[in-house]
Amino acid sequence: MAARKFYLPDKADILTTIKPAAPSKKKGVAAAAAAKAAPAFKIIRTKILDPYETEFPTNVIKAMTVVAAAAAISDNFAGTARRAAKLSIAPGRVEPFDGTGDLLDTLPSHKAMKALHISTAASSNRVKEEKKNVGFDAWLYAASREADNDFHLILGGDPDSGDDPRFMNAEVSGLPPDDPPRAQFQDVRDSFASIVTTTPGIGYDFYDPPIPVSVEGSLFWDASHATGARPGPPSAKPKTVWEVHAITSIQAR
Repeated sequence: MAARKFYLPDKADILTTIKPAAPSKKKGVAAAAAAKAAPAFKIIRTKILDPYETEFPTNVIKAMTVVAAAAAISDNFAGTARRAAKLSIAPGRVEPFDGTGDLLDTLPSHKAMKALHISTAASSNRVKEEKKNVGFDAWLYAASREADNDFHLILGGDPDSGDDPRFMNAEVSGLPPDDPPRAQFQDVRDSFASIVTTTPGIGYDFYDPPIPVSVEGSLFWDASHATGARPGPPSAKPKTVWEVHAITSIQAR
């Protein structure tokens, strides 16, 4: 019997398995480019929630862990913590990296970032360490929909390499109120939807096998989790609260 893949959830947490149809051809250049390269995979839908996801009413949680997010759920960003930073894009060019591990090795430590005492108020904008855009190839292991309408992605290295995949959080942002960021963020949401074919509810969806993607976006240190539990499912939990937030481009490869 083959060993269970290290990144997959326990059987007790699985609700259903979805075999995606062919990627949809949504309107827009970004979505079309994402769809054409999407590889074969299955979606393992689970009841695994991050412990801090308590803003959804109980009846919504029950429904959304079984089915994809309902059309009635808004795509608009609905959060408050560091809203200014989350809905911005860092200035400057995109710096390339050789995967999540290469990127994580360049970032300031948790201790150093915590010492900055970054406010979680809505007006809290990017600090110097976050004013950087990055790009890299990775594998998409899992995703969920958060109460603020971001899609929370778990990215990491090659699952077949035998090495630590160096998991990292990344966010497909909910939509800001104004253009031009709104239009760009909508393209990213369309691209993500085209790649996974069925967007997740608030329980984590796992992708088997993980989906190869190319990602670009701005760095973000999630001060909301400076103490306590780190975001992510138990089998694929990042060891850091550094994120790519917001993703400005995601494509299948």
